[in-house]
Amino acid sequence: MPGFAPRLARVDVAPTIAMNQRARAMRAAGIEVISLAIGEPDFPTPPHAIAAAHEAALRGETKYPPIDGTVALKRAVAGKFQRENGLDYAPDQIMVANGGKQIIYNALMATVGAGDEVVIPAPYWSAYALVTQLAGGVPVFVSCPQNAGFRLRPEDLAAAITPRTRWLILNFPNNPTGAACSRAEMAALGEVMLAHPEVWILCDDMYEHLIYDGFDYVTMAAAEPRLVDRTLTVSGVSKTYAMTGWRVGFCGGPPALVRAMVNMQSQATSGVAGPAQAAAAAALDGPQDLVAERAAIYRSRRDQVVAALNLAPGLACHRPEGAFYVYPSVAGCLGKTTAGGRRLATDEDFAMALLEEQHVAVVHGAAFGMSPYVRLSYAADETTLAEACRRIGEFCRALS
Repeated sequence: MPGFAPRLARVDVAPTIAMNQRARAMRAAGIEVISLAIGEPDFPTPPHAIAAAHEAALRGETKYPPIDGTVALKRAVAGKFQRENGLDYAPDQIMVANGGKQIIYNALMATVGAGDEVVIPAPYWSAYALVTQLAGGVPVFVSCPQNAGFRLRPEDLAAAITPRTRWLILNFPNNPTGAACSRAEMAALGEVMLAHPEVWILCDDMYEHLIYDGFDYVTMAAAEPRLVDRTLTVSGVSKTYAMTGWRVGFCGGPPALVRAMVNMQSQATSGVAGPAQAAAAAALDGPQDLVAERAAIYRSRRDQVVAALNLAPGLACHRPEGAFYVYPSVAGCLGKTTAGGRRLATDEDFAMALLEEQHVAVVHGAAFGMSPYVRLSYAADETTLAEACRRIGEFCRALS
C-alpha cells in the first residue's frame, strides 16, 4: 500500500470531534446520550439569513465565487468591524473563508515555517496547536491558571517570546474556559507585543458577542492601535448567529498578510459558496436584536450550570465571563472509583467514565492543555442541561 506524508503523523483528530463521534455512535446504538462536548449553538439560523441565501441562489449566485469574498459580504464585514470594534478595514484588508478555522489555517500556513514558534495561551482550542504542527511549526504553550482567571499575564507572555516566535494567538472569550480579558488587560498584553515587532498577532474573537454582566472586552487592534499593522482580527457568523454549518468566517488585517492568505486559500478550497456568503451578509447587516436576546439566554444557562456543578462532590466550577463553556476542576474526583468500578486517575478517565456510566459527553481538560478539568458546553436548552447536571451529580456522589 502506498504511504502517507510525514506531516500527517504530526496531527490527529481533534479530541472534541472524537468525543462527539463517540456520543453519536452510542446514540445510533439506541443509548440516550446527552452531548455537551461540541461548541455549537442550539438556536436556529435567523430566518432573514436563510431567505437571503435562497434569493441568492435564485439570482444565479451559484457559480465560482471570488476567492476572498463577495463585494456584498466584504462590505458587510467592514461595516461590522467599524460598528462593533471601531476598526476600519479597506476591501483589500478583508477576506472570507470556510469558517474561522480556515482563516487560522490560511494565516499559519502562509507564514509559519519549520521550527517557527507560535505562542498559545493554555487552555486552548486544539486547532491552534494542530495547524501550527501541520505547518511545521512548534506550539509554545503559556499556562493561564485558574487563580489568574484563566487569563494570560503580561510577564508570562514576555517570558515565552524568543527569536523564533512568529505568532501570538489570543482567544477571548476563550474556548474552553469562557474567560475574557478586560480592556486594560488586553492593553497590557499589547505593551509587551510592542517590544516584538517581528511577531504577528492573531486575535480570535469568534465568541465576542457572548459576553456577560457588562464585562468590558475589546479586541487587540482596538486596545492597542499601534499593533494594527500586524494584527489579524478573526470573527465569523457561526457562534453569534447560530450558523456553524454555513461555514463562513472572516478577518481583517494587513494587506500583505491578507494577500498571502488569499493565495493559500486559492490553492486549497477557493471561495465560499455564494448563497452562504449572502446569508452571512444578511446576518451582519440585518436586525441585531437576537444577538443580545440569545446572549441573555446563554448567561442564564451559565448561571444554572455553574450553580449545579458546584453542588457536585469533587467539582469546582469557575464562573466564566463569556462564550458558552464552563471548565470545572475535577481534582476532587481523582483517585476515586466510580460506581461501575473504574478508577479515576486523570480527567480523561473522568470524561470516559461519565460517558459510559451516565451517558453524558464532555471533553477532558488535557485535550485543551490543562488538567485536571473537563469542558462542558451549555449551548443546550435548560431541560437538557438540568438532566445532564443531575447525571453528573449522581456520578460524583457515587464515587468512593
